[in-house]
Amino acid sequence: MNEKLIDLFEYTHHYNREIIKLIADQILKVDEKTISLINHTINAQQIWNSRILGEQPFEVWQINTFDDLQEINHHNFMISTQIVQNFNLDNRIGYQNSKGTKFENSIFEMLFHIINHSTYHRGQINSLLKQNGIEPLLTDYIFYKR
Repeated sequence: MNEKLIDLFEYTHHYNREIIKLIADQILKVDEKTISLINHTINAQQIWNSRILGEQPFEVWQINTFDDLQEINHHNFMISTQIVQNFNLDNRIGYQNSKGTKFENSIFEMLFHIINHSTYHRGQINSLLKQNGIEPLLTDYIFYKR
């Protein structure tokens, strides 16, 4: 199970990296919503990792320096894989969402949410890129495995 989860994080890291690169290459055509969504996607992984580790999370919609996104994405990947390798994924963690509401989920649920959430927002980003005349990336998992 852990190997499969790490594979999914490798997939997530890869396509986050490719989307960031595409946006950087086409920055003059990219709208603010796209910039906001790629930041939100990267921030969310940091937030969930931080909840698991009991550390200070980013803000949900904070805009990072664009040049830092690749580094944040890579750091997120490293932390997520370390969590997979070193934590009992059945352990439950209490946390507060950005509105202060308290919840509790297993580490596995939190990690799977990171992957699913990233995939969802990359799809939104691809739609926005296409609307702005930029050829979207094929980011389906099966393309990654081919």
